[in-house]
Amino acid sequence: MAKAIWLGHAAFQLELAGKIILIDPWLDGNPSAPIKASEIGKADIVYVTHDHGDHLGDAIAICKRTHATFVSTFELGNYASENGVKEVAGLNIGGCVEVKGIKLHMVQAFHTSSRGAPTGVVVEGEGKTVYHAGDTGLFMDMKLIGQLYKPDLALLPIGGYYTMGALEAAEAVKLLKPKVVIPMHYKTFPVLAQSADEFVEKVKRKAAKTKVVVLSPGESFEF
Repeated sequence: MAKAIWLGHAAFQLELAGKIILIDPWLDGNPSAPIKASEIGKADIVYVTHDHGDHLGDAIAICKRTHATFVSTFELGNYASENGVKEVAGLNIGGCVEVKGIKLHMVQAFHTSSRGAPTGVVVEGEGKTVYHAGDTGLFMDMKLIGQLYKPDLALLPIGGYYTMGALEAAEAVKLLKPKVVIPMHYKTFPVLAQSADEFVEKVKRKAAKTKVVVLSPGESFEF
């Protein structure tokens, strides 16, 4: 059984095929994080969508302590190497890498970044597929991501201001057609949406076949 644990904001821990994959592990300084970075005792892969502080977060420190493989863009991978991370896979949008039996497909995101481009990621393991959109606005090629990878689970930002809001994120669900969607990147800051209620209602109208699972930080979903 695969599992996704929301660690607050855009941070998730995925458990697939016996491996632990962290995505955007901003924990220390994250007001919604249920744990501190020092409490991450094991990680096999850490994927960072882009270099903003609320996404790069504690990734480098976690990789150095746990010997996890750092996966991100070429430029951000170089930055991790320069800061002491030993195992790094620095790829680019459209590319795929297999790390410890887990496939990671790097896909585009519409956002900003200082080192390399912002990204999303499709993670495959034990016959399950998870799409983490990173920070992004809505884009029509989400339909292609849905067609190509057929995600069992999509993790989508809904907070607005820096990313999609409820309206756009619900349209993204319609394009992607995942079996399940978990909203993220909301409530952390005052400028963001403070609940997922509007998103839930709009998905019911636009993509009723997709199940919406609203987690509190620290809660998990098995699929």
